Amino acid sequence: MSENNPKSIRKVVQSAGHLLAYIPKIMKLMWDAASRWVLVWGGLLGLQGLLPGASVYLTKWVLDAASQAIGQGLAWGNVRLIAIPGGLMALVLLLQQVTKAMNGWVQTAQSEHVEDHIQKRIHDQAGRLDLAFYESSDYYDTLNQASSKASSKSLEVLQQLGGFLQNGITLVTIAAILVPYGLWIPLVLIFSTLPALYVVVKHNRKYHNWWERRTMDQRRARYYDMMLTYDFAAQEIRAFDLGDHFAEAYSDVRKWLRGERIELEKNKSLATIGAGLTALAAMGAVMGVMAWRAMRGLATIGDLGLFYRSFREGQGLMRNLLQNAGKLYTNAMFLEHLFDFLAFEPTIQDPEEPRDEDPVPQETITFEEVSFRYPETEEYVLENFSLTLPARKVTAIVGENGAGKTTLSKLLGRLYDPQEGRVLIDGVDVREHRTQDLRDQITTLFQNPMRYQATVAQNIIMGNVHREQGREALERAAQKALIHDTIQDLPKGYDTQLGHWFEGGTDLSGGQWQRIALARAYYRDAPIVILDEPTSAMDSWAENKWLQSFGRLVDEGRTAFIITHRFTTAMHADIIHVMGDGEIIESGTHEELVEQEGHYASSWKAQIEHGWRDPSQVDANETKSPPQDGSEEPPVKSVEEDVARGTDPF
Repeated sequence: MSENNPKSIRKVVQSAGHLLAYIPKIMKLMWDAASRWVLVWGGLLGLQGLLPGASVYLTKWVLDAASQAIGQGLAWGNVRLIAIPGGLMALVLLLQQVTKAMNGWVQTAQSEHVEDHIQKRIHDQAGRLDLAFYESSDYYDTLNQASSKASSKSLEVLQQLGGFLQNGITLVTIAAILVPYGLWIPLVLIFSTLPALYVVVKHNRKYHNWWERRTMDQRRARYYDMMLTYDFAAQEIRAFDLGDHFAEAYSDVRKWLRGERIELEKNKSLATIGAGLTALAAMGAVMGVMAWRAMRGLATIGDLGLFYRSFREGQGLMRNLLQNAGKLYTNAMFLEHLFDFLAFEPTIQDPEEPRDEDPVPQETITFEEVSFRYPETEEYVLENFSLTLPARKVTAIVGENGAGKTTLSKLLGRLYDPQEGRVLIDGVDVREHRTQDLRDQITTLFQNPMRYQATVAQNIIMGNVHREQGREALERAAQKALIHDTIQDLPKGYDTQLGHWFEGGTDLSGGQWQRIALARAYYRDAPIVILDEPTSAMDSWAENKWLQSFGRLVDEGRTAFIITHRFTTAMHADIIHVMGDGEIIESGTHEELVEQEGHYASSWKAQIEHGWRDPSQVDANETKSPPQDGSEEPPVKSVEEDVARGTDPF
């Protein structure tokens, strides 16, 4: 179907009406970001819009005065005839220069405020949305479309609205000057620039459709670029010689995108040339008419100068006006994604009448007939799952990967809500509390904790940035995580910058980073402690020492929930639950489970057969450091080491 048929044109008009409805929202965005600068900017635009018309009119005055004064001598009357309009012309030119310079300053200040305001809106919205949104590629497309273009396109809309206002004022002034020479002249001026509007709207719409269609490809190119330039992938890229692979993948995507973009711009340029020739022909025809009038004595030299400059500037103004209108329409299409993103509502909602008391468990935490599947998946991770965790005890969950262990911690903290069933604290559904009140009672060590590019102290304080607890609490958390001594040995102690993104940074080993994350969890000082693989990156000696200190958490009245693959970690829990296929298959203490000779016992016996030992029976001196005497006696090992050797403990 042709793009120029009536249905297509009607569709564009309807779309334009829909998109231009965003203009008031955009203006409100600008006003909220920088209201004072908007007022100054508006005043400058009004003045800039009036000055060109004044300049055009003064051109006629100067030329007519000059034609009268030529050959009349230097009498004061003749000089004054030229001096007055000449002086006014100089004043107008000076004002144009001043307002132009001020406009650059005002626009910069305004754009900085607007950009920061929009980014804050995006950051706030991203922070309030659920994890469920991050499971969707559509979310990433919308986020990319909003964040990559929102600031720049908002500023362009600002400039285009300004240009629209300024050029509109000037055009009205120019039209008023041209009307005495014939009403048809302003009409020719308008119609001669319509092809330019058509070119802008048509080709900018094509570009937007292309950009929207290729968002995922652009994100893919960005991903390949990050793989080549960021530290998180640097080791494997070099170890597996993947540099050329990702560089070629990046080049292939970019070559494809680049070719399509260049083709779009080529077609736009050719169409722009055609529109320009149309406008030039219209100007030539009108100038021919005015020249014919001058030859008949119906126009003065000043009239010709005024007309030429008026029509030429008017044509440029009209072209700019219509192009601004076209670009405004196009940029509104881009900003639609911003408002779509800001309109997302989280699925995790607070109750209308939340409970006043904090959800601190005194008796139990219960998962009652819970069924849950992750967004955009059909398979349930948990189905009719029930489990009760005693308060002020240590409960360990062990099981195969994918059994649903980590999902339990996410449901308890309301990072997700179950599709069916309830999560209860002392018999009260967690959805009856404010989400933040619930999360304030929980400290979590995630399986893949963040490595903040900040100082050691800041990394730990991230556990609770809303409550300053002092250096003593900071160091106490580090001591519980067995990282205090290591921190003291760093160049600046707790003030040492971690990571290499910023100057003077120091990196840590994987185990040390995990202990920093543990310290962060301890620093939060919450009554519910969730530890997801807390010792997975620790050596056996550090694990044993940490386990000896971990019991103090429960002694302080906390409820601990440990997710682990390590039996050497799980065995110290008050109760152990073994998960398989989304359900509990065994429960009991370590001793009880070993005696049952079930799934847990067979895995534990497999460890013993491979030379594993109960770390509580390891000599105290042996736990301080690895053997230094060349002994071949194996230290206490982890389940991960067993898996690496090909033996699945489950």
